Amino acid sequence: MLDVRMIRANPEAVREGIANKGAAADLDRWLQLDGVHRRALSEWEDCRQALNAAGKGIAEKKKAGENAAKEIEALRDTKAREKELKSEIDRLTEEMGEILVRVPNLPADDVPVGPDESGNVEIEQVGEPREFPFTPKPHWDLGVELGILDIEAGARIAGSGFPVLLGDGARLERALTQFMLDLHTDERGYTEVAAPHLSRAESMVNCGQIPKLEADMYRCEKDDLYLIPTGEVPLTNLHRDEILDGARLPLRYTTATPCYRREAGAAGKDTRGLIRVHQFEKVELVAFTKAEESETELLYLRKNAEEVLKRLGLHYRVVALCTGDLSFAGRRTYDLEVWAPGIGRYLEVSSCTVFGDFQARRARTRYRDEDGRLHIAHTVNGSALALGRTVIAVLETWQREDGTIEIPEPLVRYMGGRTSIGG
Repeated sequence: MLDVRMIRANPEAVREGIANKGAAADLDRWLQLDGVHRRALSEWEDCRQALNAAGKGIAEKKKAGENAAKEIEALRDTKAREKELKSEIDRLTEEMGEILVRVPNLPADDVPVGPDESGNVEIEQVGEPREFPFTPKPHWDLGVELGILDIEAGARIAGSGFPVLLGDGARLERALTQFMLDLHTDERGYTEVAAPHLSRAESMVNCGQIPKLEADMYRCEKDDLYLIPTGEVPLTNLHRDEILDGARLPLRYTTATPCYRREAGAAGKDTRGLIRVHQFEKVELVAFTKAEESETELLYLRKNAEEVLKRLGLHYRVVALCTGDLSFAGRRTYDLEVWAPGIGRYLEVSSCTVFGDFQARRARTRYRDEDGRLHIAHTVNGSALALGRTVIAVLETWQREDGTIEIPEPLVRYMGGRTSIGG
């Protein structure tokens, strides 16, 4: 959520940021309501002071044996006005909140301006695409031929978009998860969290998932809970309503969770194989930082996500998202896109994002600095990595001409010492 003081001080900059994101928010209405709200609040505070003063005056008159009927009548009128103002303030606060929760975070000043993904900027390519002496197969053919991927079984169980991994396919996904978690916890300083897979609406709002992306959520209506679309949701809400010790920041967390997404806005897109599904596993990284350290923390998080790809020997590129492709809550994002030679395209496996104080302001997560002052925390998050598409890249990159798959060296110990799938 944006700082209302910043909105009041520089509404034109806010309008420009909203427009650059291709978003819409009724900022004029909010500013109008804010003016009315501030005037009503000032009058309400005057009423409260008048009530306190009148109460003391009446008590003194009664103590002196004097008639206080006139003052008591005036007190009734002031009480009625105070109650009327409080009701109006509550109504205005609610309407202003409904508008403000739909105002997106503003892009950082140096984020490239663009309408959509066409305006994204490639920062670098890392490694070289593997050259094959044969035509590489897509993962959906490799998986079926090896007996480790069953699309039809998943469709029978839950419908399209719920593929089943079997045998070494399931073990490969588990091995990747364990490898990533061990890397982040043992070498990079993240604390592992076993997090809930269900979330209250408030936690979704704090992350910026609701109301913008509510149509993509799976909801358990009886309990008014949502299946999480990403591990970012529980991790970002770990310190909701808390005051952290600034000397302990940054606090870094990681979790492995399933992610559930209806993909309501992507019907019919990338329906083959594991590219775009309704349920997938993901290892997530989240950090709570001081304001002046958040951009540095973003680069550290990105470095850790990239390290996974480097150790797996996968070619990838880093892309800076333009304003129109940023998420609702994002201030700056770097996407990591891994090369999948079997389908001949890059696939996003991580979005590394800094949010500034946008999420923590909603979640009321603050920290106390060495000088004793309170500050809103900053948050950073990213996937490290999304498992389904990483499985795709491993299968397609390390396939052999005979249809077997070489297992990347870092995964061998997690695969029980085996060095290949199939054969």
